[in-house]
Amino acid sequence: MKRLRVMSVFGVRPEAIKMAPVIKELERYPEVIESIVTVTGQHREMLDQVLEFYNIVPDYDLDIMEHGQTLTDIFERTLRGLEKVLIQDRPDIVLVHGDTSASFVSALAAFYQKIPVGHVEAGLRTYDKFSPYPEEINRRLTGVIADLHFAPTQEAKANLLSERISEENIFVTGNTVIDTLHYTIAEDFNFRTPELQHCPWQDGRLVVMEVHRRENWGSRIEQICLGVRDLVAQHDDITVVFPVHLNPVVRDTVNQVLQDIDRVILIEPLSNDEFHNLINKAILLISDSGGVQEEAPAMGTPVLVTREETERPEAVVAGTVRLVGTSRNGVFAAGDELLADENKRLAMAQAVNPYGDGRAAPRIVAALLQRFGYTEDLPSEWVYLQK
Repeated sequence: MKRLRVMSVFGVRPEAIKMAPVIKELERYPEVIESIVTVTGQHREMLDQVLEFYNIVPDYDLDIMEHGQTLTDIFERTLRGLEKVLIQDRPDIVLVHGDTSASFVSALAAFYQKIPVGHVEAGLRTYDKFSPYPEEINRRLTGVIADLHFAPTQEAKANLLSERISEENIFVTGNTVIDTLHYTIAEDFNFRTPELQHCPWQDGRLVVMEVHRRENWGSRIEQICLGVRDLVAQHDDITVVFPVHLNPVVRDTVNQVLQDIDRVILIEPLSNDEFHNLINKAILLISDSGGVQEEAPAMGTPVLVTREETERPEAVVAGTVRLVGTSRNGVFAAGDELLADENKRLAMAQAVNPYGDGRAAPRIVAALLQRFGYTEDLPSEWVYLQK
């Protein structure tokens, strides 16, 4: 029997984290699946950390990263590089993830070669094309091209149906990021990062912070940091640990506001397992990231989302995250409320995570095998049941 040739394409660390469980699941079926991994490599160092942790060796590495690269640079180099790979390799399907520029361009490159596209984490929407920017448009354009849509939730499926995507091409799987926690979380975890090895928060409470989004660059990140600085001044038992993104625009702003502030620890970006275990020990996460809105609730860590809107409204409805905006006063007020009222914090911590049961990757692979005629039955969909 001819093996199903599945090419997974990704380029940045968040994509790699979420695609790793899918790749490891594909590798479980070597008799019927040939798994091919292509990385675009626009986030070189942070991407390589994830590949090493999951023992994933790319078959193709476009290595497009250049200092000061723009969105146009990423688009052009990815499209040209992937064109050569797809002409040479001709997979049966290309899997892309989420909302990055690499995802959209990879889907477009596959379309140009008339190769089917599967979209992992499909259907998330804000319907505001500049928030998140440029991810909202990347995700919507990828959805137009994709042939198979692996939606993490019923709400994401509903978005796709409203855009006239055929229901038979949509599979509700849960989010693969929940699958990753099986690989990373350990109660007896030992941190490798020197600043964390002695758990500087152990005599108090740990708050983790992580902001980097492009639409927040400049004054918004400054305001968020000022709000956190106020929280540290108000609550003398908290320690804030902030793995700072490598982007120099982000680092300059963060350092201006938070460098040398007592009980604020600025560190380099963490490996996937260290970051997950840090969140697992925290009582609160303050972030503008998308993925942590799915990850942290699975660990019982409430999230204050420093954005005006989110493409993950399920978490807001479930009560596991709260949108707090980007103003200094808004960030401080929301953080102060949860730090001062343990019952309110626990209500968020104990809410049911709406994003999956850790079986998203097996559902995706089972759906691929059924669609391409290797099995007869589709997997059962992920269904979120509130308490």
